[in-house]
Amino acid sequence: PVLVSSVDGVGTKLKIAVDMDRHSTIGQDLVNHCVNDIAVCGAKPLFFLDYFATGKLNPDKAAEVIKGFSIACKENDCALIGGETAEMPGFYQGEEYDVSGTIVGVVEKSKIVDGKNIQKGDLLIGFPSNGLHTNGYSLARKVLLEKFQVTEHINEIDNILGEELLKIHKSYLELITILKNSVDIKGLSHITGGGIIGNTSRIIPKGLELKIHWGNWEMPSIFKLIQHTGNIANEEMHKVFNCGIGLIAVISKSEKIVAFQAAHDAHEHPLLIGEVI
Repeated sequence: PVLVSSVDGVGTKLKIAVDMDRHSTIGQDLVNHCVNDIAVCGAKPLFFLDYFATGKLNPDKAAEVIKGFSIACKENDCALIGGETAEMPGFYQGEEYDVSGTIVGVVEKSKIVDGKNIQKGDLLIGFPSNGLHTNGYSLARKVLLEKFQVTEHINEIDNILGEELLKIHKSYLELITILKNSVDIKGLSHITGGGIIGNTSRIIPKGLELKIHWGNWEMPSIFKLIQHTGNIANEEMHKVFNCGIGLIAVISKSEKIVAFQAAHDAHEHPLLIGEVI
């Protein structure tokens, strides 16, 4: 058995949570992000630790954040074994806070998913995201909050802006587990900062490249709103955001039908979004 660990934060999505005065979803974002980061290596999460820092501790807000941690840990069958709460007046203003989390999981050495067997002709199967997840918020906030209020209902997304931006980062653990038990998964990529190409290129062996079929899926309305409002080029969108794809699995062509069936069994909607060339 090999231990796999990851540490992360949620970035400036926290600002949206503070503006909306809604704090329980942030904890779920953080746990699910960390779970995905190790699940793509084939690891099963074992335990999670949190770090919560603030200028002046508001026990109710802190309890909401930790409630989020506990909800997501239960959903991912992962133990919340402890954490650190730090009051740092003068460093954080008032009740401002920041969070980070560390996760540890385990995988049998023979079952590590690392991309080393990926070859020319393999397919990229994409799975939908639940919005921005936890990436691109600095650009999204800069573009959207110059024009809209977080509490404003926007027709293009048929939702209140803050509600849309606080959609919880999706956990792909159950899907990954089902896929691993059904087909030979050659590689998995969690799409975070750096986008589809930036994240998936890490697992592609030297001498190979990705060919993404950008027209094979429709970008969700929140991304269209950001692009239109900020007049952002496609290349920049692809680099900063997941653009509607939160996870990519690399499989051989012969496994496509079985992989799609397994994904449907997990109530997911697989999309053929590219290939290895």
